[in-house]
Amino acid sequence: MLDWSLALGLFLIAAIAATGGLLALNVLPSRKLALRRSIFSDTEAGSVLLFDGDVLVDSTPGGRALLAAPNLRGGAWVRLLASLSSHFPDLDTQLQRLGTEGALTLVSDRPAVDGLVLSAELRGGLTRITVSDAEQASGGRLADPLAQRAMLDELAQLRDTVAKVPLMSWRETAAGDVVWANAAYLARAGAALPAGQDFSWPLPRLFERTATAQTAIGQRQSVTLPDGGPVWYDLSGEVEGAGRLMFATPADAAVHAETALRDFMQTLAKTFAQLPIGLAIFDRQRQLQLFNPALLDLTGLPVDFLSMRPSLVSVLDALRDRKMIPEPKDYKGWRRQIVEMEKAAASGLYEETWNLPDGQTYRVIGRPHPNGALALMIEDISTEMLRTRRYRADLELGQAVVDEMDEAIAVFSQAGQLVMSNAAYAGLWGHDPAGTLADVSVRTLSTLWRAQSAPNPLWSEVEDFVATVGDRQSWRAEARLLDGRLLACRVSPVAGGATLVSFRLVSPTESALPRLSDKTVPRRARG
Repeated sequence: MLDWSLALGLFLIAAIAATGGLLALNVLPSRKLALRRSIFSDTEAGSVLLFDGDVLVDSTPGGRALLAAPNLRGGAWVRLLASLSSHFPDLDTQLQRLGTEGALTLVSDRPAVDGLVLSAELRGGLTRITVSDAEQASGGRLADPLAQRAMLDELAQLRDTVAKVPLMSWRETAAGDVVWANAAYLARAGAALPAGQDFSWPLPRLFERTATAQTAIGQRQSVTLPDGGPVWYDLSGEVEGAGRLMFATPADAAVHAETALRDFMQTLAKTFAQLPIGLAIFDRQRQLQLFNPALLDLTGLPVDFLSMRPSLVSVLDALRDRKMIPEPKDYKGWRRQIVEMEKAAASGLYEETWNLPDGQTYRVIGRPHPNGALALMIEDISTEMLRTRRYRADLELGQAVVDEMDEAIAVFSQAGQLVMSNAAYAGLWGHDPAGTLADVSVRTLSTLWRAQSAPNPLWSEVEDFVATVGDRQSWRAEARLLDGRLLACRVSPVAGGATLVSFRLVSPTESALPRLSDKTVPRRARG
């Protein structure tokens, strides 16, 4: 009986020990797993984030994706609030209740659209936030809905951005079929379709494939609309696998500007061709870029030589060979003069008259242009110089004839300025107006006449007659000089409102004779 009792006790002890060992084997691994378990390996559905204040301590992969949106800036806490603010209004204010309530649950204000649930609680001073989908099945783990929704939102933003880009963009296959296009391309393609025709597959092509297949910048093509003229675009593209991604930039403004510039250049060319002045334009390297036909006529330079765009020095050398430049004393000095001429023209100061051996006279003007260019203008002024010489010769001849007259004369302009006198006048009054460069008026000379003659109202009357405007008649008078000589004066109007005043000394025998003119002609006839 004792043996059976002992055996039964030993059996019970062994059974208890075995059970304890099994329990220990089951409990220790679970505790070890519990110690090793991290929020990064959390198997709960949704995105979980753990904060210490506003510092992120830990998060699940879904939580990290939630904070990694490209349009978010700032710290982790700020990025979390910015990411969830569209789903949970006043989230920052709601989370401040954790200090008093310890835990809270928020449901999105758009449950029918996104169905998000946010759970927040305080655990040992740390804030644990969980964002999950309310409709997610509790028995299985699906893809994180918030991360997936963030990707879908980003995809929607990209699609919306591409749709609103005003530039046309499309994709082509290797065969040239348009398989995708943005809204700008579709709008332009729809406008180009004939009336009553709808889109078909593949999409209609707007541009020639020979240009788009090259995928190079700088190609330009036009699209002709049914109700209007051509619309121009610059094409560019990138290779994408077997296909191409193409872009079309509006180029109407550039085409119109180039057309206007081309028309303007043609107008300038026609204008330059009709100018009688020879024109040569050199660039900043002093190479000939533009010339007109008048330059050929004036200089005799061959057109093939000028078409080779020679330098300024070469052009002047060719002019010297044809004796179209005044021959210098020595070649080195002439070369130095060329350099100085170029420098003077570049500063806008060069202007010179060339007297050629054949009697022609050229006026040469150098003027600077933008970007260092230089315009050289050559004008034939031979006729002008000939007229000037003839006019000067006529003046000298007239002055010589007047100087040979015995009668002293002085001619005043309508403004009362002395414009001519002769040698007899200078000898009579002891005053030569040609000896001074200053203008001499009738008032100044009348003062001189008064000083050398007896008192007489004649000089005031001469001043009034010169200043009179309108019809006037000649009149005569006499004055007595201080030395006793009698002076006969005649005042007459001449062309252009000028006045001629002449003086003649009366001899004693002539003064003793009766003068018929004094009896028949009044002393003065006013106009």
